[in-house]
Amino acid sequence: MNEFIEVEVVYALPQQQDVLRLSLPEGATAREAVEASGLLLKYPDIDPGGRNKLGIYARPAKPDTVLRDRDRVEIYRPLLADPKAVRKKRAEDGKAMKKGGGQAQDA
Repeated sequence: MNEFIEVEVVYALPQQQDVLRLSLPEGATAREAVEASGLLLKYPDIDPGGRNKLGIYARPAKPDTVLRDRDRVEIYRPLLADPKAVRKKRAEDGKAMKKGGGQAQDA
């Protein structure tokens, strides 16, 4: 039983993205797909399942998730800032800077 599946491994940077198509044995995991892609050699800072979370079609996946035919494994870069904290800060700044909130000038 020598069955193979076709998968894509994707890693996106701000200015470019790498999309690689692979043929892997049935039962291969997301981590094995990343390792087989060669992206760890090209980008040694990738840490699948550690600093870099993995997903399959934008759904979070663990490195040991078994892949199915035509899955797309995505390697996510770490966030630079917590989105909740940024929104909270922006809301606080907006309250302090209301439109027309300055001093009235006498004419």
